[in-house]
Amino acid sequence: MKTIELMNYARGEWVCGAGDLRPIPSAIDGSEVARTGSDGLDFKAMLDHARKVGGPALRAMTFHERAWMLKSLGLAIMERKEELYALNPHSGATRKDGWIDIDGGALTLLSYSSKGRKELPDAKVLLDGALEPLSKEGNFVGQHILSPMQGAAVHINAFNFPVWGMLEKMAPTLLAGMPCIVKPATATSYLTEAAFRILIETGVLPDGAVQLIVGGVGDLFEHLNGQDIVSFTGSAQTAGKLKNHPTVLRESVRFIAEQDSLNASMLGLDAAPGTPEFDLFIREVVTEMTVKAGQKCTAIRRVMAPAEHLDAVEKAIREKLAAMTIGDPREKETQLGCLVSRSQRDDVRAKVAELVAGGARIVHGDPEAEVGPEGGAAISPVLLRADDPWSADAVHDVEAFGPVATVMPYQDVEDAIALANRGQGSLALSLFSNDRELAGRFIRGAAAFHGRMLVINRHNGRESTGHGSPLPVLVHGGPGRAGGSEEMGGIRGVKHYMQRTAIQSTPDMIAAISDQYVPGGPKRLIDTHPFRLKMSELEIGDTLKTESRTVTVEDIEHFAEFTGDNFYAHMDEEAAKASPIFEGRVAHGYLILSFAAGLFVHPDPGPVLANTGLENLRFLTPLYPGDSMRVELTVRSKSIKSDETGVVKWAVEIFNQKDEMVATYDLLTENTP
Repeated sequence: MKTIELMNYARGEWVCGAGDLRPIPSAIDGSEVARTGSDGLDFKAMLDHARKVGGPALRAMTFHERAWMLKSLGLAIMERKEELYALNPHSGATRKDGWIDIDGGALTLLSYSSKGRKELPDAKVLLDGALEPLSKEGNFVGQHILSPMQGAAVHINAFNFPVWGMLEKMAPTLLAGMPCIVKPATATSYLTEAAFRILIETGVLPDGAVQLIVGGVGDLFEHLNGQDIVSFTGSAQTAGKLKNHPTVLRESVRFIAEQDSLNASMLGLDAAPGTPEFDLFIREVVTEMTVKAGQKCTAIRRVMAPAEHLDAVEKAIREKLAAMTIGDPREKETQLGCLVSRSQRDDVRAKVAELVAGGARIVHGDPEAEVGPEGGAAISPVLLRADDPWSADAVHDVEAFGPVATVMPYQDVEDAIALANRGQGSLALSLFSNDRELAGRFIRGAAAFHGRMLVINRHNGRESTGHGSPLPVLVHGGPGRAGGSEEMGGIRGVKHYMQRTAIQSTPDMIAAISDQYVPGGPKRLIDTHPFRLKMSELEIGDTLKTESRTVTVEDIEHFAEFTGDNFYAHMDEEAAKASPIFEGRVAHGYLILSFAAGLFVHPDPGPVLANTGLENLRFLTPLYPGDSMRVELTVRSKSIKSDETGVVKWAVEIFNQKDEMVATYDLLTENTP
């Protein structure tokens, strides 16, 4: 193929690096795929452009507007993904490997778009937690809010996932309202640059929202400040250097790191050969060793099995590895592609040598053998064995970033926990067991050392996404040597790029600041029943005040007979009076909710399509026979699900004849937009 001259995207323009460009070899045969460099870029000006142009443009948008933007970006990648698949083999990846990177990256954007529209308000700040009363009369309250950081997010990514690695960081960053500067690893930056071009060509990104550096970062770190964030994926050694940069320390720059991880998988004591769990375990270990040629931060490096089953585990893994087709990732029959480069192959060979010197022995594969296309970076899968894992420290300290894993025995659950935790922190750990008691002991003992844990067995094996699949809705990160930070995790990932601030004022001021209704905030009485209005016609704070209804003894007794709820507080006057809570018989809580619905629900079809649930229910004041109740129904927030439907969150407040609040909850309804 023709050599690609990669370009940076700085301050809204595509810019070629000055001077001699660095060649990037193909993992297949060593031929030159691309040339790249970033000399001549003004990194300070790039940061200023992100802060002064991109940031304000993103912050002017609501969460929902930014979420729709992510959907456009995700769909664009999906529509043009074959352009990326054409380049994918040169990274050493098969098409199956590429699906994780390319389709997986697009699906991450779409997932964040969906969660943003469903879970975040159509507003510019996020309420964090409940309103905190700070005064007796309720005119002075506190509310935590989250607002976008007003700097730039610098994303430094690894070579193994050039598309997904960029998009899994970009999705929560843009949804939060923060611009980003992307710095991919040079070895596969041609894939990142191609995907980045697709994003820019959508035309939906505001100027300054994203920029790209396809070479070194020069003096970029010298110009960071306390509103900036660095999100890094790579080696612990590089993470340590960047994290301890004088500017990062001086300015208290937030630093998110996802780094080296000696992930483990454990075969349960109950999972003997012949059980479904044993077979699932073997399949997963082999998959994790060979997908992306083992170049995954979540790949299984330490394979733990009961001592009595270790020989069977080793044999089963060896047999599957021996049947693998290694070679050109462009060929359909290839199951194990290449490492990203010959230099990476040299590194893996060196790390295998360290593992052997540290007490493990090779039981399958020859790391020095020449396999695959001539001039390429293919390597044989290598399985090692450490019969005494407590004396073979290297297996817990050295990561060979390729198709390499070490099998080791454990004696009992406590020994397995200690071995798992000896890795000093990992991104992912899997347990294959159908024993609930064992799983409980193991997870409780090891969870503090691992970011994500899977318990896989005969019941979920077919549906499991597998040991090594980071999902946008779950945390990707881990403690200790894994970096101590978190990425993704649904809306948790968005909050990494926002500042939490405690606001103290009146409820109406909090409502104005957040553009969301809070208890005690202003309400706007409307003439039209709100259930007759589309979401676009509803405003935050729109309120329906209902008529009152008196609750009688007959109502209570009929409800008890109809439902079978004959709890003493509703049916026994003397017992209710004897209670330290009640003055006599009280209405059922669910009767109150039912009567409330009868007061505010409009019977006709649409625009409200369905009641989808309620949240934060509290019963505050007992309702006695002869008391009356009325409802104030207020639009709290709105979230768009799709072009056809959305969710309105209503604040439901139930009052008695003394204007005391009897109950409160949030009602969720599905509406037409």
